[in-house]
This record gives sequence, structure tokens and C-alpha cells, in this order.
Amino acid sequence: MNVLEVCIEGIGLWAPGWPDWPSARAGLRGEAQANATVVTPGPHLLAAAERRRAPLPVLLACDVAAQACAASTHAADTLASVFASTHGDLVITDYMCSTLATAPRELSPIRFHNSVHNAPAGYWTIAAHCHAASTSISGWYASFAVALLEAAVQALADNRPILLAAYDTPSAGPIVDVSPAACAFGVAMLISPAGDRRPTLGLGLHEGRADEGLMMGLPAAFNELAAANPMAAQSLPLLAALAAARPASLKIAAGAHSALAIEVRA
Repeated sequence: MNVLEVCIEGIGLWAPGWPDWPSARAGLRGEAQANATVVTPGPHLLAAAERRRAPLPVLLACDVAAQACAASTHAADTLASVFASTHGDLVITDYMCSTLATAPRELSPIRFHNSVHNAPAGYWTIAAHCHAASTSISGWYASFAVALLEAAVQALADNRPILLAAYDTPSAGPIVDVSPAACAFGVAMLISPAGDRRPTLGLGLHEGRADEGLMMGLPAAFNELAAANPMAAQSLPLLAALAAARPASLKIAAGAHSALAIEVRA
């Protein structure tokens, strides 16, 4: 198994009760409780008018991406990016399907515009004035692992930092049966080739299943998050290891018969 050596230069996170990585890191250590007043992400990078119009996936992705950039030494307008979501904006998808089935002439062109899978990446690059390449990925429950691997490959191939943002929001209508998400969860990481910076990760594809029970060691509040958003929350075992600043070996789902093996070298 070939191992890709990368490091994390910045992290961003948003979940109900956890508006940023420092608060979530404290929560993962058992040192803080969720803040019940935190209900909606509010990325300041977007203009006020855009924040009012933008759907939740856009707000979430832009919020965590901006956090990760602010925690690093890199300007947002210089970074190539990888955005990942299991199925995109499922609320808009449900609206479009139901409208097309009942009153197709009433379909909103604005909501159609926001339905495309790379809408958050588009909002981000415009708001950040970024002309670097952006990749949007969907891999169902393996979306986070696939995006992390893609970001690592790009970082090493081009010898430059890559912004990774993974996010999922609540689903609606019949889609709930195939994509049961009940809350928003987003995480972003600034991935660079490994050097003297820490923490570093060793990544490689592994034949076989992901580790079972990875969520069991999480604090109760984060176990609830993992249950409420089983897609983007695949990042939680890695985030827990990073919060604890300890070495760890993880295998998270990268496909039906493969896993992404992650060695955290604190």
C-alpha cells in the first residue's frame, strides 16, 4: 500500500452547538459543552445579500472553508480546493422533484441555480476572488474519505496546499430513506505536503471494510452528531484524534469494499 504523507495546516468546523474548531476540539476532549444558541452558520466572506439568499449548504461550506484558511498562513484567493457532499442540497432536490411532479411551470430558476452539486464551490471561489481550480466530489457515505484522498493527491502532485471542505445538510421528503441526515455538519482542512509542520497524516487505500465502532469512543454529543449526519460526520474519528493530539490508526469507509487507512502522527 502506497502511503501519502501530508500535513494539516488549518481546520474549520461547524455543527449545531459547535460553531468552530476550537469549541469542537474542547468538546471532543470533554472540556466543553455544546452552545445551544448556535443554530446557523454565518460566513462573513459572503456579502450580506448573498448570505440572505444562499441555501444552507453554501453557508456551511463557506463558513468552514473560511475558518480553515484563517487558521493557516494561506490566503483564500490562492488555494485550489476540493468540495465534497454526499448528495448536495437535498432540500432543494426534494423541492424540484415535487414541483416538477405537481406544478412544473412554478419551478424557481433561483432554486434551480442552487441545486447543482458544485454551487457551494462556485459561491466560495467568487466570494474569495479565487481563480484556482476547484473539484466537487460525491461519494455517498465515503464522500469524506474520497475527498481527503483527492486533496492529498493534488497537494503532493502539485506541491501546494489544497483546501478541503466536506459538508452535508438535512434531507427532506422521500430522499430521507436513502440519505437520512437530520442536522448540518461541515468540516474543512488545509492539506499540504508533509514537512516540519504538524500534525501529519499517512494516507493509503486498504482493501476491506472500515473499522467498526470508531464512533463509540466519542463524547455523547458527538455520537449524536454522527447518528444525525452519518455522511460528513465520517470525519469525526479523525477529528477526535487530532483534538487529543495523539497518534492514532484509523480506517474509514472509502467504498463498498475499501477503506482509507489514516495514520495520525501527532
